[in-house]
Amino acid sequence: MATQEITTSHTNTLQKGARITLGLFMVLAGIVHLTFQRKEFQAQVPNWVPINKDATVILSGVAEIGFGLAMLFYSKQRPKVGIALALFYIAIFPGNIAQYLNHRDAFGLNSDKARLARLFFQPVLVAWALWSTGAFAFFKKCNKLTKKS
Repeated sequence: MATQEITTSHTNTLQKGARITLGLFMVLAGIVHLTFQRKEFQAQVPNWVPINKDATVILSGVAEIGFGLAMLFYSKQRPKVGIALALFYIAIFPGNIAQYLNHRDAFGLNSDKARLARLFFQPVLVAWALWSTGAFAFFKKCNKLTKKS
């Protein structure tokens, strides 16, 4: 199987729309990180993170803009971008947990019930990133190649 077939995966119209929506959401989230909601995002940074909370928010904002742009424009490596974004969502999940455990209000999440409900949305984002980029089909292709070897 050619390398091109391994690195790309075809997606349907619904997946493309979902990928574009998620890409735009990520660019917007990154811009918001860097501008008027920096304090809100700092509420999610766990106390154990070894760098300054504002620096963490700035770095994550830059990463989000990068992921968003990659979701929108980096079609040659689309499944890999989806996998990287899913891993990013997993990496930032401790921030959501910290917000819940420390009872920190941000983004209209001003009750433990609302903060707890948000925790269940993170797996949806992971699945969205993987599905919309064709990463699940990419995993199947890689698995078939491994079995042939």
